[in-house]
Amino acid sequence: MTTASSPSADQRPDDLLAGSGSGLGGAAEDLPGVMGGPYRALTLGIVSVVLLIAFEATAVNTAMPVAAERLHGLGLYAFAFSGFFTTSLFAMVVSGEWCDRRGPLAPLFTGIAVFGGGLLVAGTAVNMWLFVAGRAIQGLGAGLVIVALYVVVGRAFPERLRPSVFAAFSASWVVPSIIGPAVSGTVTEHLGWRWVFLSIPALILLPVAVMAPALRRAERQSGVTPFPGGSLDGRRIRLALAVSAGAGLLQYAGQRLDLIALLPAAAGAALLGPAVAGLLPRGTLRGARGLPTVILLRGVAAGAFFAAEAFIPLMLVTQRHLSPTLAGLSLASGGLSWALGSWVQGRPWAGRHRHALIRIGLLLTAAAIAGAALALVPAMPAAVVACAWALGGAGMGMAVASISVLMMSLSAPDEAGANSASLQVSDALGNILLVGLAGVLFSGLGGAAVAHGSGGTGTGSTGGFAVIFMVMTGVALLGAAVSGRVRPAAPALDPH
Repeated sequence: MTTASSPSADQRPDDLLAGSGSGLGGAAEDLPGVMGGPYRALTLGIVSVVLLIAFEATAVNTAMPVAAERLHGLGLYAFAFSGFFTTSLFAMVVSGEWCDRRGPLAPLFTGIAVFGGGLLVAGTAVNMWLFVAGRAIQGLGAGLVIVALYVVVGRAFPERLRPSVFAAFSASWVVPSIIGPAVSGTVTEHLGWRWVFLSIPALILLPVAVMAPALRRAERQSGVTPFPGGSLDGRRIRLALAVSAGAGLLQYAGQRLDLIALLPAAAGAALLGPAVAGLLPRGTLRGARGLPTVILLRGVAAGAFFAAEAFIPLMLVTQRHLSPTLAGLSLASGGLSWALGSWVQGRPWAGRHRHALIRIGLLLTAAAIAGAALALVPAMPAAVVACAWALGGAGMGMAVASISVLMMSLSAPDEAGANSASLQVSDALGNILLVGLAGVLFSGLGGAAVAHGSGGTGTGSTGGFAVIFMVMTGVALLGAAVSGRVRPAAPALDPH
């Protein structure tokens, strides 16, 4: 990750800002908050982008069971999620390189445009494979956007404000979590699922208009100069392409579940393993202390939580016979508590307990996934999912934001893009592998035979859902077990 021209590892972006005569505000203790004059427009702009992504995510979760049924593609249900993460993984690496060489503005605005195009493709799809293609295009756009936003935070905000910015990111999920499922469910039931996708691109123009001037101003004042005319690292991009291709082949093999599937499975594994090792910091896959474990835990937390979440609306629609609106609303509590958990980790005292917050967050996530599985018991009220997901959202808010803060604190300024990309690659890879695994379990245990009626009811295998939740609970517990390794190894004492 380190280049020959890297500054000292302790020269953070906030040091550059504070020491620059044209910076954003002098000494660190005199800097205003995230909504202070120098930061207000920038904060509102980037949070509005996160708000848009959050609304899309909550809306898609609600509409997905109906879209898959209408397109006769329930067997590809998991693919619609994992395809998004597969392409976003590739785009994240490209975005990290692009940001470090040219700055974050071009990848950010390009990503927003591509994201909107993917929504249009998905909304007009005539079969499930075209729908999956639209989701894949969305993933390309989202991957470009999310890494660019992290780089903006690292360059434009001092270190003391970054926990508050990440808390604001989480807080921007609150309103979509409350109204997103209701709006999406109502649109799906009365206008059709397509309008859930086709209406969102119209919302893209406002965030672009709000943040463009503030982003350009922050980039000029950041004190961090991209490599003028520098070329992107072709090796990292090739590795990212290999990861995406390998993951796609594994997902395809998982959908077939026959002897022929052994060929793409072997090819996918051969591409995936070496490429992942080359993309992530050395020691990530074995949980080496410090940054490698920080990067690893992002994928563990996100993969376990979102793999379970992807199947909750489908479970509630097919097993508990809820409407798409009510099934989507069961996840709303998670968005609210996620913001609360992120707010907690942003308190001044939390910096001393960052490592403990990650472990507690992962334990709460494991408890939430196990609690959601209780909805498979007919005697339990379906509301148990909302209660469990409130617990899981709080855990994820604490863990994910704390992981982001630690990643930034362990990154040199010109490594912020690459390490942010590694963090997001881990996130996407965790989602790809665990959502893909969930899809294999679901199909292999008969879940793909679920048949929806016009009223959103149907029957299917409870075993598929139960095994998915059990496996994801175990993954979250494993993450909690290794979370103590986020502390960097103590430097060896010089005997002389």
